[in-house]
Amino acid sequence: MDLKEVKTFQAILREGTFSKAAQKLNYAQSTITNHIQKLENEIGFKLFERGWEAKLTDSGEIFAKEIHSLIKHWDFVLEQSKAIEKEEVGTINIGAIETAATILPSTISQFREIKPNVTCNITVGNTDTLINLLDSGMIDFAIGGKPYKENGYSFIHLYEEEISVIFSKKYYQNPITIQSLNDITEYPVFIGGENCLYYTKFEEELSHIDSKPFYYTVSQILSIPLYIHNFPSIGVVLSSSKLSDNIVKVPLELKNPFIPIGIIQKKDNKYLSNIKKLFLDLIRDSFDRE
Repeated sequence: MDLKEVKTFQAILREGTFSKAAQKLNYAQSTITNHIQKLENEIGFKLFERGWEAKLTDSGEIFAKEIHSLIKHWDFVLEQSKAIEKEEVGTINIGAIETAATILPSTISQFREIKPNVTCNITVGNTDTLINLLDSGMIDFAIGGKPYKENGYSFIHLYEEEISVIFSKKYYQNPITIQSLNDITEYPVFIGGENCLYYTKFEEELSHIDSKPFYYTVSQILSIPLYIHNFPSIGVVLSSSKLSDNIVKVPLELKNPFIPIGIIQKKDNKYLSNIKKLFLDLIRDSFDRE
């Protein structure tokens, strides 16, 4: 099997059509078709139903489930071979939640001093998105909240985040008008999307009260403080978020406001290279020093 042909197959799976895969790989569509035909001849069965859509055959579905592992194995062998030749080049694909992404610049700076020819690709998203990227092989590991469903994942604890409730000083009055979770329901709430781990945690905090707030969801948590100044409203953020002087944290007692943050990896990831292990060590060291 030619690695180009297998990677062409992977590109079709990711992009959804032959034509989009051709654009992504900068190939002519005839080259894409030729690669797939060669691959089918080598493995002895059809991968796709013929037609405009890239619809997999039953055999193709089975082959597709193993393709990411197969390519990772090849990449691992190649990377190990390059290391032997002292050509320390390669790519690390990292996922991180917004607040954790702020520690990566210093880690990359340290890493560059040791491995200047290794590229780092960073994807920022919520934990749910990052786990999906892990499953698809798009990232090597993630820094995010501890998954509720831990089957299939390993988690190395780094630190604790804490849910904070914020209000604009423009509307925050004395005496304090927000003293309990029940008071929050009187205001619209700006919060991360439903797939955010801390959204779920906040919902758990509200589960014992009868009424629920009106939500506006914002995909970028760090931008939530920008939304609470135009009308009386609540922001729900993480404690590490930097807040301006015109914002006040509401002193509410929550039952369990803490969210464990750490390194998430797939348990079946057998092919984590020494270069990637080094990067993880640097991340752990940066938190050990704090």
